[in-house]
Amino acid sequence: QVQLVESGGGSVQAGGSLRLSCAASGRTFNPFAMDWYRLAPGKDRDLVARIMWITGNTNYTKSVEGRFTISRDCAKKTVYLQMDSLKPEDTEIYYCQANYAVRNYWGRGTQVTVAS
Repeated sequence: QVQLVESGGGSVQAGGSLRLSCAASGRTFNPFAMDWYRLAPGKDRDLVARIMWITGNTNYTKSVEGRFTISRDCAKKTVYLQMDSLKPEDTEIYYCQANYAVRNYWGRGTQVTVAS
């Protein structure tokens, strides 16, 4: 089993920054990719960013390109999401996901609120 715990959420003014962390524990941690998703009430969960665990290659949804940066520390089994130039529409619950071939693991999420 893999356990994921997100942290770093909070409330900021528009234009501010937050850094989310997702720490993994449990079995040997070797996903093929780590994702950050976000979810707002009444909406589908959206993929925000992905990082390939071995290569470090990254992908972003267009609405966050140039503002968010995903990174990982393999030794600490932790993935980060640096969020800059935050906008009110970024207000959602942010979840991390560990991707394995046979199943995925989710954390419980961390709330991000951006005030205008």
